[in-house]
Amino acid sequence: MANPGYDKRSAPDQRPREAADFRHLPPREAAIASYIDRLPDGSDISVKTLAKVLPYGQCALRTALNRLQAAGHLRRGSECVATDEVMLWVTRTFFSRTARDDAWWAAFTRGDVPRETPQPQTRSRAFVLLAALGRTAPALSLSAAECASLEPQVSEWFERGARDAELLHALTHGLPVPVHHAASLIRRRLTDKLPPHRPAPERRTALLTLECGECRAPGSPEALAGGLCAGCRGEAAHEPAGPHGAVPTDGVRERMASVRAGLVPRSDRTAWALGRR
Repeated sequence: MANPGYDKRSAPDQRPREAADFRHLPPREAAIASYIDRLPDGSDISVKTLAKVLPYGQCALRTALNRLQAAGHLRRGSECVATDEVMLWVTRTFFSRTARDDAWWAAFTRGDVPRETPQPQTRSRAFVLLAALGRTAPALSLSAAECASLEPQVSEWFERGARDAELLHALTHGLPVPVHHAASLIRRRLTDKLPPHRPAPERRTALLTLECGECRAPGSPEALAGGLCAGCRGEAAHEPAGPHGAVPTDGVRERMASVRAGLVPRSDRTAWALGRR
């Protein structure tokens, strides 16, 4: 895991994992992307750390990460983390299993990414949890018919804000020995331990800014096409740096010379102030 402020962050609203993920990438980039995709948020995905666990050198990894950035799977930037006492800007590497274009990343930094329509699933989240219950507690293995019968009760837990880990603990902790009828025991626990309705957590608007993947210079998403600034893309900058109306660096001397030439000599200013002119 990375130090606080220097870690992986998954982009929101991604599709479920599929066997065809990253097939559009070269083999090396696909292998690295698949490895990063399965790391939890907060993992250290710096070049040095990846080189310790993957069969590639730091130069090859740096090139591969830049190619993942160009393909729309990765962006480097900063995120403002606000607490009750302080606001901190921390370094982030945002990763998306689904390739995103520059317009999507620009919307992501503004916090107004449109939610994608979820793909239809043959089995609900509740059914999947019940079907896999036997892996955690073999005594609670259920048949398909029993899973379908208990599915509405588990769905109600999820509607009330319960998480998978919380529900699994409620169903599997302190089991009697032996369990005579798994479905009846689960149905009773789902009823007796049903949590109250919980208000949804307040969603804070994240402040994000992106950086050039090569020189790390910050910039607007529109200026970082493919995650690179104009200079690193080999393009000439169309506008001078600085605020509107700023004098280019190579024109400062000429501007100051023209200003000095237009100044009134000190002797003339003194005479004018004394009313002699």
